[in-house]
Formats: sequence, structure tokens, C-alpha cells
Amino acid sequence: MPKMKTNRAAAKRFRKTGTGKFKYSKANKQHILTKKSPKRKRRLRKAGMTDKTNIKKIRKMLPYA
Repeated sequence: MPKMKTNRAAAKRFRKTGTGKFKYSKANKQHILTKKSPKRKRRLRKAGMTDKTNIKKIRKMLPYA
């Protein structure tokens, strides 16, 4: 049986935690930051955790994670 391929787009976006959940960095923190409020930028700093409804799909995309 051949090796399974990792979805490279997903591999760049998600990291597996010790408990088996997936974390990701939030969007809208790259540019045009002057018009965004400090509160909004602060919230974007923290990593987001994937919802339990999407974990099955992400596991399929990252078989070796």
C-alpha cells in the first residue's frame, strides 16, 4: 500500500497539540493594521483552536500529525 499524502495547505496552517486538538493562527493580522483597534489586534495574537466538528476533516488531511 502506498504512503498517504499530507495536504500541504493544511500542514502550513495547523499544528497538533499534546491533547490531540489542532491550533492555528488567526487571520487579519498581516497588514492594514492601522485601522484595526488595539483590542482587536490583541485578540488576534492568540492561537485559535479548531472546533470539534472540523477535527475529523483535519485528521484526514494530516495523516502523520
